Amino acid sequence: MRLVVQNDKKRRIRRRGARLRGVVAVLAVAAIASGCAQGDIAGQTGGGSPAAGPVPSRSADAPASPPQGTRTPDSTRTPDGTRAPDGRRPQSAQQAHAARVAAARRWRLARVPLVPPPPPRSTPEITTRKGFEVDGHEELGLPPVFTTVPTTRKVVFLTIDDGAEKDPAFLRMMSDLKVPYTAFLSDYVIKDDYGYFERMRRTGTGLHNHTLHHRYLPALSYRRQQYEICGMQDVMEERYGVRPALFRPPFGNYDRDTLRAAKSCGVRYVPLWNEEVFVDHWEYREWDRKIRPGDIVLSHFRGRDEWKGTMPDMIRRFLDKVTAEGFAVARLEDYL
Repeated sequence: MRLVVQNDKKRRIRRRGARLRGVVAVLAVAAIASGCAQGDIAGQTGGGSPAAGPVPSRSADAPASPPQGTRTPDSTRTPDGTRAPDGRRPQSAQQAHAARVAAARRWRLARVPLVPPPPPRSTPEITTRKGFEVDGHEELGLPPVFTTVPTTRKVVFLTIDDGAEKDPAFLRMMSDLKVPYTAFLSDYVIKDDYGYFERMRRTGTGLHNHTLHHRYLPALSYRRQQYEICGMQDVMEERYGVRPALFRPPFGNYDRDTLRAAKSCGVRYVPLWNEEVFVDHWEYREWDRKIRPGDIVLSHFRGRDEWKGTMPDMIRRFLDKVTAEGFAVARLEDYL
């Protein structure tokens, strides 16, 4: 049986020093990270698609129209353009842009994050990345394993794993900036505060499966893997009212039994990642260390006890880089 193993770019929550070694490495994750500096607020411009530009200084607080070609989100507008469910009047593009500039300033971003385009009218076909297949993958109809969504749009997808750190400032920051992300949760680290992730869910964040106990799945029997995956599906349904369609195996490691078990639990997709962002650096799967349209970016729920900073610090590093390179952050589920 073919075993698919990622180089372990994640550390165990309680034993960060231990690295798991697999039988076969599919792709070596490229060397440690860019020396991406957190640029100064003034004097920087983005590249690629139309950028919102640097965050204005406080002397430029007067409301300004959004830069030409930049879409502005309207969190109060319903799809038909009428009043939002809470009764507020829809924001004008000018008001929404001003709010976005103010939020970027509050969270000390170098640039105003770009607004993603509307979800595609038809979602792209998702297939397993070459080299990530298991024996009988297509014949058995197993969920596709992928690191990038096929799209020409300059968007990336932020995904955050496990749920160990529960930083209220992170929730405020993401809500304030209206940046979408997808969470893959493990029960053993979220069960002390299910409510934290319920608050996350209410803002539109997708909550998905990262197993009950974050085990190295290829070392387990089929039944034990099924217990880890289906058991987490049960927890998610009980706590959040949904059985997730997305599953990420711990450490990115899996075999055919993993995907068979996932399929039996109702999983449709197995997204991995093409880059990983930490509080102080980036790491890359590709040799050229470049972000590409449709890339999935991984991070973790971590804080100062394991990082040299906070989750807002990590988000600041993430947003400053992708915005400077002309990428918007889109919602992964909208493309699947």
